[in-house]
This record gives sequence, structure tokens and C-alpha cells, in this order.
Amino acid sequence: MTTFKDLGIETALADALAKQGIAAPLAIQEKTIARVLAGSNIIGQAPTGTGKTLAYLLPALQQIDPALRQAQVLILAPTYELAMQIANVARELSQAADLGIKVQGLIGGANIARQMDKLKEKPQLIVGSAGRIIELARKGKLKLQQVKLLVLDEFDRLLDDQNLQNTVDAVRLLPKERQVILFSATAPKKALERADFLDQPEHIVVEADPETLANREDYYLMTPFRDKIENVRKLTRNLGVKRGMVFINRVYDAEKTLAHLRYDGIRADSLLGHSNKQARQKAIADFKKGRIQLLLSTDLAARGLDVEGVDYVFNLDLPEDAQVYQHRAGRTARAGAKGTVITLADIKEAYKLEQLEKRLGIAFKPLKKAKKSNAPEKRKKERPYKAYHKKASPQPAVKKPIKQ
Repeated sequence: MTTFKDLGIETALADALAKQGIAAPLAIQEKTIARVLAGSNIIGQAPTGTGKTLAYLLPALQQIDPALRQAQVLILAPTYELAMQIANVARELSQAADLGIKVQGLIGGANIARQMDKLKEKPQLIVGSAGRIIELARKGKLKLQQVKLLVLDEFDRLLDDQNLQNTVDAVRLLPKERQVILFSATAPKKALERADFLDQPEHIVVEADPETLANREDYYLMTPFRDKIENVRKLTRNLGVKRGMVFINRVYDAEKTLAHLRYDGIRADSLLGHSNKQARQKAIADFKKGRIQLLLSTDLAARGLDVEGVDYVFNLDLPEDAQVYQHRAGRTARAGAKGTVITLADIKEAYKLEQLEKRLGIAFKPLKKAKKSNAPEKRKKERPYKAYHKKASPQPAVKKPIKQ
């Protein structure tokens, strides 16, 4: 069995991991850690919940010189939750291994004056959003001339149309001689093409563990648009959902859904994109502690969110493409646990289910209507959603393929 020490991780860090019950590296860690330590530029692609954070954090911490009181590693993340999660893991590891490394999170929306005070302590590892990094650097409060390692976590989101310019501007603040590491669960062609600031990167792909896929069940429930929220409510009660995530495409719809669920007595909260930082933090804390059953979110708000014990994922709105489905489904069936994904689809969305099956290589199973039963229907020779699809009147949208 390969150990972290075999990959080049120093004893202090390996021992700190062992105390946390982490004895052996996972697949993405085993394939990337030694290469990162060797100075290679890496594009790491692995499903959610497979240990990508430690795959770059361990070699990053090891390359920092505690005696140099300057920022040496910069990690960019697309959301507040993911950035704070990374910063907390890095801080805990540094303290447990007694590395003497200061870690600082720099996120937009937080008090910038307080962040500037923290920068006076000369942190060596910075985790943050590109916008706030740029703002602090232009104010002369954040010096990045000594950064030798740049990490883009969820790089597909950081290099999408919405975030590309800020990411590029942040990268331009760094020295030309630096190592760059990109990680995400999905690597669309456009994001790979935009990563042209990498010099001959190694693209390392770890496929989904068959055991993890076996632990996850993918169901669909045909239901009119008007009944979707009601069916989520019924399923939450009848399936005994302990910790479920509900994915919605638009913030407005999330607000409406949350109000309906709470009115019907479901303990629910949301991670809406416009919510203030304190409200989002409280929602996540309540979700982790089991005070709420359902956490509503858009895809962006849930990026990189790592919560143990999510037993159900509900797609109230169908995902925009197959990659988004993968990110959503990755919230459950983590670390050997079992999980279920239920996609609620109107008759007009039946063709999307078929496209998702083809793109993902999975077979959706039909779920019974939200009655007092936990048992799903047995598989039929012809899936009901295809029968619905045949009955539905032809629409131009049927020809529109789901993005890869």
C-alpha cells in the first residue's frame, strides 16, 4: 500500500493526517502529489468527494518557507464557502503539523479593512476570490511577487464566461515563473482551451470509483411543473430524508420554493447567491448539525461544498448539462456512504432525461409517486419517461443537445 511518505510528504504532515484517520492517499492524491512536488504544471480531474483538496494542499504547504514572511502560495476559488473550506483545512493541517505557516482567506463581501489588518501578519498561504485579490493588490496591501505556486480550484468555473476576466487579471499579478495547478470534477473543452497560461501541463484524470457509483442510485419522477415543490415536500417526509440538497436553477425560484417548504413544516434553508455571508454560514452550520433537513441551492452557491452524510439530492430543476448533473450528484454517496439522486421532470423535459442518460452512461430508474413507501418501482422494459416523450408534441428544443 502506497503511503503519503512514499509520495514525498514529510513526516510531520503525514503524522498529522494519521491523527485525523487519513492513512493512505486516494487515487487523485497518489497520481498528483509527487508530480506537484517535482514542479510540474498539473490539470487534475476527479469526481467530487475524492480528495482533490489534499492533493494540492499537502505539496503546497510543504513548499512554503515559514521563515519567508511573504505570500508564497495563492489558491483561487469561485465561492465563499469553498474558499473558507480550503483555508480551514490548510490552517488545521499547518497547526497539527506545527509548520508555523499563516493562512489567510480573502473573499469579496467580507470586511476589507479587517482583511488589510490581517495581511499585516504576513500570511504565506492566501485563499480567496479573484476580485478581492485584485482589489487588495491594487491598493498595495497584498504583495504577490514571491508567489511560486498558483492553484485554481474548480477551474472550470473560474475560467467560465462570468469569471474569466477576473481570473486572468489575478494571474497577471503573479511572477511569470510560477507553478500552476488546476483541479475540478469536470474539464470542459472551453476551460481547457482557456488555460493557455500553463506551460505543457500534465492532464491527470481519475474516473469515478465503481464502488462509489454502486453506492449511488439515480431516479426520476415524472411530475408537472406545478407539482414539483409539493412532491419534494412529500418525498422528504416519506423517504425520511435526514440531510438533503435541493438544486434550483434560478435564485427567484429558490426563494419561492423555500417559502413553500417552510409553510408546509419542512425544516429548510438556502444558499442563495445574494444572501449575506452570515446567513450562508448559518445555513451550512445548521445543515451539518442536522437542524435543517433540506438545503436549497443554485449550482454556483454549492460549488465545492463538502458536507458529510447528504443522503438525498433533489433536482427540482433539471441541470443545464451533464457536467452540472455530475457536480450535483457528487454531493451524495461520498466516502463510501450510500446516496440517492432524484430528478423531477415535467413531460416537456422527458427528452432531457434521455440526453443525460446518454452523456453520463447511467440508467435512470423510475420512482413511484410520493406515496408512503420507500421502495422505488421495478425497472420496466420501456422507461415511462420515454413513453411520455413520445406523447409530447414535437418541440424545437428536442433537437438541442446537452452540452458536454
